[in-house]
Amino acid sequence: MMLLRRDRAMTAVAVMLDVAFHAGRSGTVSAADIAERAGMARRGIEPLLQTLSRSGLLESVRGPRGGYRLGYPRRDITIADIITRVLEDDAPAEETPKGPLFVEVIEPFWSELDTELRARLAKLTLDELMRRAEAAGLARPLAEPISFSI
Repeated sequence: MMLLRRDRAMTAVAVMLDVAFHAGRSGTVSAADIAERAGMARRGIEPLLQTLSRSGLLESVRGPRGGYRLGYPRRDITIADIITRVLEDDAPAEETPKGPLFVEVIEPFWSELDTELRARLAKLTLDELMRRAEAAGLARPLAEPISFSI
């Protein structure tokens, strides 16, 4: 499982960050809202949402206020966890090179990069990505509207 430039992996990280950013601790976000904010079709992210829910990283909530929320605190979810879970379900590449340059040079080199990247991603959590979002000036929505009625 190589991690470099895997659209499914990057989309899964984006989905998880969206849920962390918009749902807060106790709220939920709908698949439609996640898809709209990501600029994707809902049917395109549904399989990822199912995979992330089956893995326990997301919790699916049914009902009128249903949607998705994090299955664990964001400080406990590493980017490596997210990527590993979604790539387990990913279909292998249709065809890969078999020549000696690929086998003796490219494949070992790519494996080395993959190992280094996995080690770095295992240290990076959703909490860190949330801090980066805040540092970028992105404002989190209020989980509950404030009511001033007495």
